[in-house]
Amino acid sequence: MAIDYEYSDEEFEVENRMLDAEYSENDADTEISLRPKRLDDYIGQDKVKENLKIYIAAARERKEMLDHVLLYGPPGLGKTTLAGIIASEMNVNIRVTSGPAIEKPGDLVAMLTNLGENDILFIDEIHRLQRSVEEILYPAMEDYEIDIVLGKGPSARSMRMKLPHFTLIGATTRAGQLSTPLRDRFGVLFKLELYTPDELSSIVSRSASILGYEIDKGGAYRIASCSRGTPRIANRLLKRTRDFAQIKGDGIISDKIARITLDALEIDHLGLDNVDRRMLETIIKVYRGGPVGLDTLAATVGEEAVTIEDVYEPYLMQIGFLSRTPRGRCATSLAYDHLGIPFGGNDNQTSLI
Repeated sequence: MAIDYEYSDEEFEVENRMLDAEYSENDADTEISLRPKRLDDYIGQDKVKENLKIYIAAARERKEMLDHVLLYGPPGLGKTTLAGIIASEMNVNIRVTSGPAIEKPGDLVAMLTNLGENDILFIDEIHRLQRSVEEILYPAMEDYEIDIVLGKGPSARSMRMKLPHFTLIGATTRAGQLSTPLRDRFGVLFKLELYTPDELSSIVSRSASILGYEIDKGGAYRIASCSRGTPRIANRLLKRTRDFAQIKGDGIISDKIARITLDALEIDHLGLDNVDRRMLETIIKVYRGGPVGLDTLAATVGEEAVTIEDVYEPYLMQIGFLSRTPRGRCATSLAYDHLGIPFGGNDNQTSLI
């Protein structure tokens, strides 16, 4: 199985934050080597694996390609990994690219015409495809044909070109932004869920074994419990914990070493860092628990509004520390308890939630 990677520089322009689940260039040195190659080695997402095994087995028995697959869910959960596993299980080649990297229709046409029979084209962040590029996919996915315009002006003519049969695997963190015509052309849709601490603990132990790190169960579980349900974050924390184990311990990643590492990184037992806590404290202390508008909050904490909305808020909402109301953001009683601040109730929140 051959894997072609094609990403634009824009894909690496992400915030340098330990708990950011988005892929960064710093993850490249270990993430690819840690990715499992077979479904049996893939930890978690049991329902997805169970159904995928059936679809793959049926397609192989019929000697056909797999139907088009859409993978969606928060970043860092293994959508790219799963695409590679599907290629390995189907014993076909895979071409990996991303929505922003396909700048014009000709780029997509070149990729499609260079695919082999039954190969896989994986498009990460597929919701960011330009509309003109997306329209090329419609006949390609349905009829395995594309229309090419030859010439310009009055003499221009359209020619239909046949494509090899292929499987498109799309991945997105924002399924709601995917256009309906494109979404409806996927035959298989899988939503990837956040991992449990036990599943992440198994992933951390497996990663440590591959990388040659010594780790005990306590250390693995401590790292897992602070990883926001995301394998990418867990593997990132594992690398930093290894450094502390080497310098401040005996080389073994134990629960004690993991706690020392997390304290140094200012990450608490729920996976909140100093930025998360500062944002919650701002809402509670400056704006009496909210509601506070997004732009106002961004100006107060010194972050871009889009960064707060896309990077910080999702996890705080998932664990019930933050709520969105028609008038702005509010901190919940759970956030008060976590920060050790007495919660006296908030009439404004009560009337809005």
